[in-house]
Amino acid sequence: MWFSKKKKKVILALGGGGARGLSNIGVLKALEDHFGADNMPFDMIVGTSIGSLIGAAYCMGISPEDIEKKASEFTWPNIVDLGLFSTGLIRGNKFEDIISGIIGDKGFDDLKIPFALTTTDLEAGEEKAHDSGDMVKLIRASCSWPGIFSAVEIDGRLLVDGGVRNSIPTKAARKFGATFIVAVDPGFCVKTQKINNVITALIQSVQIMGEELNSYQSKIADLSIKPVLRNVDQFDFDKSKEIILEGYKASEQQMSRLERKLGKRGR
Repeated sequence: MWFSKKKKKVILALGGGGARGLSNIGVLKALEDHFGADNMPFDMIVGTSIGSLIGAAYCMGISPEDIEKKASEFTWPNIVDLGLFSTGLIRGNKFEDIISGIIGDKGFDDLKIPFALTTTDLEAGEEKAHDSGDMVKLIRASCSWPGIFSAVEIDGRLLVDGGVRNSIPTKAARKFGATFIVAVDPGFCVKTQKINNVITALIQSVQIMGEELNSYQSKIADLSIKPVLRNVDQFDFDKSKEIILEGYKASEQQMSRLERKLGKRGR
């Protein structure tokens, strides 16, 4: 295969962002359309939050089109199992069922493309990168927004959303030996709005902090793909088609630059 002959180690870093992270699917569709499914210019994929689920599924050999079909299951009634738990308002079992429904009982040993994902150790405040272990549990942890979804205990550690420390997993990609990183930055939805209650203030603050973190982490990448997602927030799973399309369009705009930097032409 082409990537076994090249000198660079090219890693695709798929960012998080709730519903906005569905744009990763559009990016993968555009890359496949351009290079071909059997000629993708990546040695490895690293994902965080929802990017970990999309990345894992793709590295299992599931096509972007089939992942897109599964995205229709990402609705709040399908995801939410409310309760009062020690580390979150949502248990997360229903979401774990969705993850299992997408990747089955497969794990890291079944990958067709090397893959890793990030989580955050809630108690130690440390970022963690995983390329082994219980994939379903780790993906669930990587997608577990602190205080919303319950933390996942794995090997004695309470793990939550990888996006807390790695909203775009470029640092993790470097740790896995990347010499060239292509990052997908779904971004956050910072709105110009009147703040008149504590919930709006909290959400807006998270958006502002997240966008600042993304701007820093995307600079680590050699090439960044940033979809234009106006007025689309982390909860807008009903806008999946629009979000995926914007991921596709943003990729197309960067394709000639990607070819030039990698010395790799599409078909």
